[in-house]
Amino acid sequence: MKQFGSLLLAAVLGSVITIAVTQWTGIGNEGPKINYLTNVPTSKVAYTVNEKGEAVPLDFTGVAERVTPAVVHIRSVATGRRTETTQGDPWQFFFGPNGPMERGPSQSSGSGVIINADGYIVTNNHVVENADEVEVTLFNNKSFKAEIIGTDPDTDLALLKIKQNNLPFLSFVDSDKAKVGEWVLAVGNPFNLNSTVTAGIISAKGRNINIINSSNPGAAQQGRTAIESFIQTDAAINPGNSGGALIDLSGGLLGINTAIASTTGAYAGYGFAVPSDIVSKVVEDLMTYGTVQRGWLGIQVQNVSSELVREFDLNVNEGAYVGGFSDDNLSAAKAAGIKVGDVVIKLDETTIRTSTGLIEYIGRKRPGDKVVVTVDRKCKVLQIPVTLKNREGAVATVKREERDPVTALGLNLEDIEATALKRLDLQNGVRVKSLEDGKIDRYTDMQEGFIITQIDDVPVKSSNQVNDLLKKKKPGDLVTFSCVYVDYSR
Repeated sequence: MKQFGSLLLAAVLGSVITIAVTQWTGIGNEGPKINYLTNVPTSKVAYTVNEKGEAVPLDFTGVAERVTPAVVHIRSVATGRRTETTQGDPWQFFFGPNGPMERGPSQSSGSGVIINADGYIVTNNHVVENADEVEVTLFNNKSFKAEIIGTDPDTDLALLKIKQNNLPFLSFVDSDKAKVGEWVLAVGNPFNLNSTVTAGIISAKGRNINIINSSNPGAAQQGRTAIESFIQTDAAINPGNSGGALIDLSGGLLGINTAIASTTGAYAGYGFAVPSDIVSKVVEDLMTYGTVQRGWLGIQVQNVSSELVREFDLNVNEGAYVGGFSDDNLSAAKAAGIKVGDVVIKLDETTIRTSTGLIEYIGRKRPGDKVVVTVDRKCKVLQIPVTLKNREGAVATVKREERDPVTALGLNLEDIEATALKRLDLQNGVRVKSLEDGKIDRYTDMQEGFIITQIDDVPVKSSNQVNDLLKKKKPGDLVTFSCVYVDYSR
């Protein structure tokens, strides 16, 4: 019995020694050791709190059901044209030197958001730009013709209206309070798939991707005036989502989906929305004034970078560096005492970390508004009150530009002297001096030098008479121009 006890004790000691040696040396391990945690705390990303204060799985169904009826499908139609290359004077006589034109409508589609019960709808400017007809289809598949109340190319926003009442709508929420990492929904009509809802988070704020007006060749000459401070999201956004809604989980309108960053033109994980604080200001201006009232500091700014800090021995590592003034005589900032080399670090009570932040904040202001600009000037912090001006250097609100019918068509006309008419064997006529952007240039083959002799069979003798005749026309009316080209025999 004693011998058996000794053997048992030896066996136990041997096992203990073997296990200890194996664990110490790693002998017998077949792979990396995996540690499992127990009692894992509930993740706040995957769960939310219901009305009773209970933790429940995150659910988007309620908010999706509430907001989708307020997001519409927009179809815009422009009378397009396509040139067929044909040689010979007969074609040139009828259609001008470019040959005949085969006309047909071009269509584009996007999304929009109803923002009040009376039929006002906000969308992107690029969804309805140059459109001759805009059609809005509601959640219930009813379609209506829409009126374009106004557009703002600088923010890529447009305001439409349909003649309907008691519509479902979305209310704005404060985009300044939105945080990176917050859940959001994107609602729109990608690829004409109506009422599509996708979910993601806010990936970043204050993004400037230099996309607004990037295709406008005149923007570079006039100076860049685009206002970009996008909310970036990874909620799936595709072509057709433009003008749709970015929603927070309370069902509030956080932004208008506008662009994607992609090498293929389809979703690649990066979507961008105009913040609601910018949208609401633009919409209010278009409703009230018919045009956007934009205050201007009149400065040229760039982000403070490590290179700027070293080059100019700056005292701060973030802010908007003042590199110059847009126009010495019109600059509100220069008149108030701001100097080249100042770094704007605060506007009123809002900290400014980038030039984009400055542009966004000022973009919400109107001419005549007062802003306290805090700058760092050679290690000295100064507070400078500035009264913002409009583009013309005044503090008054800007009136909507009322274009006369001739200008709206893009026609620059000049009267023809009686002696010149006699040489051309004409009794009357008005010459097209030049063509600017407008319906005539986009949708007809009229060329410079074209002599208008009649409008709707009424002989015309002066540019003022042409203007008077066109003023009597209503939108949608057909206008017939009779004419001759000097270089042709008929």
